[in-house]
Amino acid sequence: MAKSVKKQAAATSARSSRKPRRSQKPPRAINPTQTRSGTKQSAAIEMLRSPSGTSIDALMKATGWQRHSVRGFLAGVVRKRLKLELASTLVEGRRVYRINGGPEEEPAEAHARHRNS
Repeated sequence: MAKSVKKQAAATSARSSRKPRRSQKPPRAINPTQTRSGTKQSAAIEMLRSPSGTSIDALMKATGWQRHSVRGFLAGVVRKRLKLELASTLVEGRRVYRINGGPEEEPAEAHARHRNS
């Protein structure tokens, strides 16, 4: 019986001496005036900001994403995360997407604002 008591005491002391596994790094600061260029997301947003807009097929070709990924990007990133106004119109039987409002707010600024709120 003494053996099992020793094992239990050793097990509880080993558990209490463990350090938490989470890293204690501070969150990475984003410079709101600097936009990452050369990414697929920045290329897609640039295409959406053009006056003529762009189609899902053109976004698929430019980014290499599949159709469902482009649609998720439009709904999740452009509309919800970056809070940009995305308009869609039907032009000659094809759906064309465009970001309304021009380039007064860069995506990095919207991203920083989203993280702070």
